[in-house]
Amino acid sequence: YFGCGLAIPGFLDGMHVLDLGSGSGRDCFVISKLVGDNGYVVGIDMTDEQLSLANKYIDYHTKKFGLSKPNVEFRKGYIEKLGEAGLKDNSFDVIVSNCVVNLSPDKKTVLQEAFRVLKPGGELYFADIYTDRPLSEAARKSDLMWGECISGALVWKDLVMYAEEVGFETPRLVTSYIYDVPFDCVKQLLEGARFSSATYRLVKKKADIKPVPVKAIYKGSLTECGHTFELDASHTFEAGIPLEVAGDVAAVLKSTRFAVHFDFEELPVADVDTDKEYEKSVEQADPFAYAVRTGATKNIFTDENQKAVEALLRNEVVVQ
Repeated sequence: YFGCGLAIPGFLDGMHVLDLGSGSGRDCFVISKLVGDNGYVVGIDMTDEQLSLANKYIDYHTKKFGLSKPNVEFRKGYIEKLGEAGLKDNSFDVIVSNCVVNLSPDKKTVLQEAFRVLKPGGELYFADIYTDRPLSEAARKSDLMWGECISGALVWKDLVMYAEEVGFETPRLVTSYIYDVPFDCVKQLLEGARFSSATYRLVKKKADIKPVPVKAIYKGSLTECGHTFELDASHTFEAGIPLEVAGDVAAVLKSTRFAVHFDFEELPVADVDTDKEYEKSVEQADPFAYAVRTGATKNIFTDENQKAVEALLRNEVVVQ
């Protein structure tokens, strides 16, 4: 197992869920329990060994979770080419992924494919590593840094750009922490770039939903969270207490499976500065600002790995 965050959202009962880069199937099996007999889970991976291992435990988890029939399957394929794996348009409620998009050489195409197979109102909920600037060629060619999901890190502002270009709403940051670089040899290679592990939700807005500001009133009816519902790092709703939200956030709430748990009161739009609303949404998507504000940090390597890391980097320099 390898990952960089929790990539399983709440409120999945009855949902059809796709896992991009499902590996040994761990997340898929957890989700299969959460979606229940009325839901279904598909994991896609390109590695035969991982798929073989995952398939081996389908029956075990079906019985362990008390399901009436298997509700999970694994398919071989590439996350940039979901159509080749037989995945159709508008067929999933939720897509998850845990530090896998990072490894793709064509991240925008991954987002395009995710958007295509999501139902209107569906979401891509995924954890990955991001950076604050483009990386040097040496950093991008380092096998060690690829293995640590550093070389493939997307500049977080590019995520915002790609997401919007393929049709998603502005990414909503759920949580993040600084991915700290502890050794001088690694810092030198990365030339001052910072890294963050972040979880985002990207929503495919329903076509008939207009992005107008509202007072959103949470009904307190989501049993998994009770009195308080957290949409993202910037929006927490208390049951029965109106909260004014911008048009793009309102569109997310109204489009998704959360809509029935809210009442909405539209606000006057005459004085709304849409440019400022957008700038605020982009600011809220900044994983570094949030992680610095909360003080959340995790080291890429442990201290006992320093000599091994230094040796590996020296070897890469020699090989190159």
